[in-house]
Amino acid sequence: MTTLSPRLAAIVDALPLRPGARVLEIGGAPGAAAKAVCARIAPGGHILVIDRSAKGVAATERNAAGEIADGLLSVRHVAAEDFTLLPGEPPFDLAFAVRVGAFDGRHPDAGRRAMERVRRALVPDGPFLVDGGAPLRLA
Repeated sequence: MTTLSPRLAAIVDALPLRPGARVLEIGGAPGAAAKAVCARIAPGGHILVIDRSAKGVAATERNAAGEIADGLLSVRHVAAEDFTLLPGEPPFDLAFAVRVGAFDGRHPDAGRRAMERVRRALVPDGPFLVDGGAPLRLA
């Protein structure tokens, strides 16, 4: 079992999670937060972790193999600014990102494109939370 840092534990604790929720995590490699989310959205929930890094995706797949096998977690290799729902894929109830350059001001153009993509992937009024608040803020 992966132990979360106090900072990451506070972030997961701040998420409005419930059993059955569909969650999108942007830049979630190597999967520590996603694994903690799985425990809170079961039964019936699902978290999709997207990451632009192939190495990060592979690390998440290794670290969360059990959750993937149980159908609670999946991983997709895609940048946030290129993300779209797959045909027939239902929208997510909420999304979150921790230390993602597109949302912390390091890459403003990518951030604008990514924000639009994330919003399209959420249910109406679905929250998108990023680090930088206490511990999260609405994006």
